Amino acid sequence: MWNLGIWFEITITELAEMIATLSGFQGKIVCDPTRPDGQSRRCADTSRAEQEFGFKAKTEFREGLRRTIAWYQNARRQP
Repeated sequence: MWNLGIWFEITITELAEMIATLSGFQGKIVCDPTRPDGQSRRCADTSRAEQEFGFKAKTEFREGLRRTIAWYQNARRQP
């Protein structure tokens, strides 16, 4: 499985909230305002990957994230 990025812009807060929802996290998400050096949003241009070796995402982002979380949660349960 590859993760080259997503073609649309998403804020880090939106991503964290999506992960929380999909993983069943019930806690509070807290942003640290003393750490302003990080990026507040992400957007990857995957057009070169498509041009160079034919990569084109086949799985919608939210579904891929849901599958990744399920895989991780299952792997954590393994002894």
